[in-house]
Amino acid sequence: MSAKKLAGKVAIVTGASKGIGAAIAKQLAAEGAAVVVNYSSSQEGADRVVSEIRQNGGKAIAVKANVAKQGDIDHLFAESKKAFGPLDVLVNNAGIYEFSPLESVTEDHFHKQFNLNVLGLILTSQAAAKHFNPAGGSIINLSSVVATKGVAGAAVYSGTKGAVDAITRSLAAELGARGVRVNAINPGMVETEGVHAAGFAESDFRKQIEAQTPLGRIGQPLDIAGAAVFLASADASWVSGETLHIAGGYR
Repeated sequence: MSAKKLAGKVAIVTGASKGIGAAIAKQLAAEGAAVVVNYSSSQEGADRVVSEIRQNGGKAIAVKANVAKQGDIDHLFAESKKAFGPLDVLVNNAGIYEFSPLESVTEDHFHKQFNLNVLGLILTSQAAAKHFNPAGGSIINLSSVVATKGVAGAAVYSGTKGAVDAITRSLAAELGARGVRVNAINPGMVETEGVHAAGFAESDFRKQIEAQTPLGRIGQPLDIAGAAVFLASADASWVSGETLHIAGGYR
């Protein structure tokens, strides 16, 4: 049996109670990492992820924190340290998306998305930089193909993801000397609870995307989780400042 790629590592995955975050948390744990499953509202979902990891012989705890709030972030990192010690991997997955035509954009619509998707990501990265073990670490930011692909009605959401890509490159330059790698994963449409809740799962929008996707389907959470394992592991030890598009060829 081959050695696990993340044996002895400690990872925090934000927004990990469902969807892509849950798949990443489970995959990191399967490769040997002790995982902090962060959630903001769905304790039931987070507990389910932790239970599944433990049943498969892995280590995990669930920690509630709204990563748009500094106090909650401090709590998240303190609990992680208390449970597992120094940090090796931060996956900035927590995020929200709301589409809105330009004429309907409000201050609240803007701040809700930027506070979590951008400010939250910066503040968690700041905390991780303090908590990484001296050998360095890996920050993995969840961006989106909409960072570069123009989608009508997504000006604010796309703006947050364009910011994520820029921040990824900037932090890679800033933290590299400390052995910290920073990369982004830019998924296309992935079938998650959020996509179902937004009504996209069976929509014409989905059919249109599939028609424009060379591999002919939308993604599944596991399609993204393997890339997160790669970026977290020594396999990616010379990869930093990159944005990895995982979208079946959709650009």
